[in-house]
Amino acid sequence: MPQLRLALNQIDATVGDLTANAEAVVRWTRHSAERGAHLVAFPEMVLTGYPVEDLALRSSFVTASREALRALAGRLADEGLGELPVVVGYLDRADQAQPRYGQPAGAPRNAAAVLHGGKVALSFAKHHLPNYGVFDEFRYFVPGDTLPVVRVRGVDVALAICEDLWQEGGRVPAARSAGAGLLVSVNASPFEQNKDDTRLELVRKRAQEAGCTTAYLAMVGGQDELVFDGDSIVVDASGEVLARAPQFAEANVIIDLELPAASAEPVSGTVDDGLRIDRVILSGEPVEPYAPEYGGELTERLDDDEEVYSALVTGVRAYAAKNGFRSVLIGLSGGIDSALVAAIACDAVGAENVYGVAMPSKYSSQGSRDDAAELARRTGCHFRTVPIEPMFDAYMESLGLTGLAEENLQSRLRGTLLMALSNQEGHIVLAPGNKSELAVGYSTLYGDSVGAYGPIKDVYKTSVFRLARWRNRAAGERGETPPIPENSISKPPSAELRHGQVDTDSLPDYDVLDRILELYVDRDQGKDAIVAAGFDEELVTRTLRMVDVAEYKRRQYPPGTKISAKGFGKDRRLPITNRWRETTTG
Repeated sequence: MPQLRLALNQIDATVGDLTANAEAVVRWTRHSAERGAHLVAFPEMVLTGYPVEDLALRSSFVTASREALRALAGRLADEGLGELPVVVGYLDRADQAQPRYGQPAGAPRNAAAVLHGGKVALSFAKHHLPNYGVFDEFRYFVPGDTLPVVRVRGVDVALAICEDLWQEGGRVPAARSAGAGLLVSVNASPFEQNKDDTRLELVRKRAQEAGCTTAYLAMVGGQDELVFDGDSIVVDASGEVLARAPQFAEANVIIDLELPAASAEPVSGTVDDGLRIDRVILSGEPVEPYAPEYGGELTERLDDDEEVYSALVTGVRAYAAKNGFRSVLIGLSGGIDSALVAAIACDAVGAENVYGVAMPSKYSSQGSRDDAAELARRTGCHFRTVPIEPMFDAYMESLGLTGLAEENLQSRLRGTLLMALSNQEGHIVLAPGNKSELAVGYSTLYGDSVGAYGPIKDVYKTSVFRLARWRNRAAGERGETPPIPENSISKPPSAELRHGQVDTDSLPDYDVLDRILELYVDRDQGKDAIVAAGFDEELVTRTLRMVDVAEYKRRQYPPGTKISAKGFGKDRRLPITNRWRETTTG
């Protein structure tokens, strides 16, 4: 059977930075060529970055993407790489599309192209357009209607884009009908907890359906709330894993494959789902037989906690770097949330670029003050103390606040201090709120909710504790100082806005609360179903009511790394003005 050396370039891309993204494609293509690759592939929309959102509706950006693609083809040829076929994702438009109600104006396409000989040898658009969770691709794109097949070194290679593998039908069975010897899918599929297992089983299943070796190439890095974890996979026609790339790291995956020879009389015309085969022959003759050098690496998987922690680090690092920020500012209370955020930040941007500020009030315990200072000592981040009591007293003398208003004033003073330091010194503020608090509104607008980014916005409180323990344990295993003081993990959580306050004064135990929230927020279960799952009806009623009335707060919270299937934001879109209540039905 013919041999083919496939290069999968699992790389990061920045939305809108066409020049830098193209430069990365050239650099990684050169690296692939130096390793003897016969076919090179890059992730979905790597030239524009992903997702481009409403930039897809801006004709000037679509034009820039198309021009950048042609320039990239010429650049590859100029650098002696023109005879190496390169698959590149980009933003295109359907030139023949007619305006149609319900389709985006200008007919943008989530597309990919095969560059060869200094030209665009073949282009195609994603066939299945996702429209769930964070995806709005029906809003932005029109679907493709072809099965692209490129013949490389005597092998017919079918091509697909991301959702084409996640949905039934379409290009996967069409690849079998067309007699493809290899199916390559380019992807920008965001990270979610446990998605790596789902992804592996999906690729195995699709390879068996396509009847050929299947390569799933993924993106890495971060874009706003989204994180891309890589984990590119190659499996054979039986579903056996041949190669698997690292998670959360750029990588050049090279693998030598033996594949079926292309048919002398290839299938043409229309196949499954009405897809028209668009076939291009680049090199019909197989390569001379050679001794395989690259058998494919099976990178060890991260465990669940390390995987989530790595995603959180990647999210902060990408947000800071891609938006031009060099340093971050965190209010350190001595509690578990700010401690975990500080550890994540130090791992993401370096402790020398993390600035911690303790802002004690008269209600702050000495233990919490000591814990904040100890965390700074352990991580090596910058640290200062700015007491808020003089400012608090001045407000109280003027306003005479009591109760909750008095408590929230302390939080707002801290928020004002952080934003003032941010303006003065140029750091971005990281908000320490977790998913449990955001769900039930246990936060203060313009107080602990201020900031440019929320690293643990999608992490339930019970997971915050688990990740903190994991991070300390991982440090110990490496012979390093655990970054988070044990007292921050073991003491009862408290906002310390009044004497003797603990979170359980206002909230159920987090273990119970988080299980109710997971059912209501993540799984959209109603009150009756949650009660039927074994939870106290009065507690469920109170919890759901807290969630429902806090929507206006969540809408004003900064963006943060998404790790679950339903994070607050694009995944979960509920009206602020809303009189429907689960607690008054059933």
